Amino acid sequence: MKNPMLEALSQLLEKLLLISNFKLFSSGTPDEDKARNSYYEISSFLRGDVLEVPRTHLTHYGIYLGDNRVAHMMPDILLALTKDKGRTQKVVSNKRLILGVIGRIASIRVDTVEDFAYGADILVNHLDKSLKKKALLNEEVAQRAEKLLGLTPYSLLWNNCEHFVTYCRFGTSISPQADKFCENVKIIIRDERSVLASAVLGLASIVYLGLASYTTLPAIFIPFFLWMAG
Repeated sequence: MKNPMLEALSQLLEKLLLISNFKLFSSGTPDEDKARNSYYEISSFLRGDVLEVPRTHLTHYGIYLGDNRVAHMMPDILLALTKDKGRTQKVVSNKRLILGVIGRIASIRVDTVEDFAYGADILVNHLDKSLKKKALLNEEVAQRAEKLLGLTPYSLLWNNCEHFVTYCRFGTSISPQADKFCENVKIIIRDERSVLASAVLGLASIVYLGLASYTTLPAIFIPFFLWMAG
C-alpha cells in the first residue's frame, strides 16, 4: 500500500518538473520544427541504437528499430479517450502531450525518425559514454523495445522515456535527468532561504484568503517540514 504523503510529494515534484520544462512542450508547431532540419542520415543508424533529441531543458530518447522506425515512450491524453488507432497514431501535439503527462498515461509507440526527432538534431548512443555502462547487443536492445510496445503508465520521475531506453540498452531502468532534478530540489530544500520564503508566502495566503484549515495548515507544516529536512 502506497504512503499517501509520499505519493502526494511525488506528484508535487512531477508538477514542478513539468512547469520547469514547459518550454520543451511549446517550442513551435510540427511543421515549423521540421522545416529547421528535415533530413537525417537514416542509413547511419543501426537497429538497437539509442537516438537522443536534445531539447531546451530535457532530452527525448528512443530505440531505433530499423527501416526508419523508432520506438519511444510518449505521453498522450488521447489514449485515455479513444481506442481508435487511426487517431492515436498521429503525431502527438503539444496539448495532447502535456495533458498526457498530467494524466500519467503514455504509450511506447513507433514513429518515423522525422516524427520522433520533431525537427531537432539527433545524437546516437550518447548515453553509452555519459553513463559509462556496457550496452547489451543491439539486437537484444531492439527486441526488448518491441516487447514493451503499447500502453504504459507515465511518470516524469519514475517512468519516462529515459527509463525506457536505459532498460532496453543496459538492462537497468534509470533516469539521470530525473535524478538531477531531485538533487536540485534537495538543494533548494536545504537552503534556509526557502524556509523563510515558504513561511512568508504562507502568512500572505492567510492574510489574503483568511484563516482557514486549507491556508493555515500548509502555512505551518510546509516551513516546518522544510526546516526539518534541512
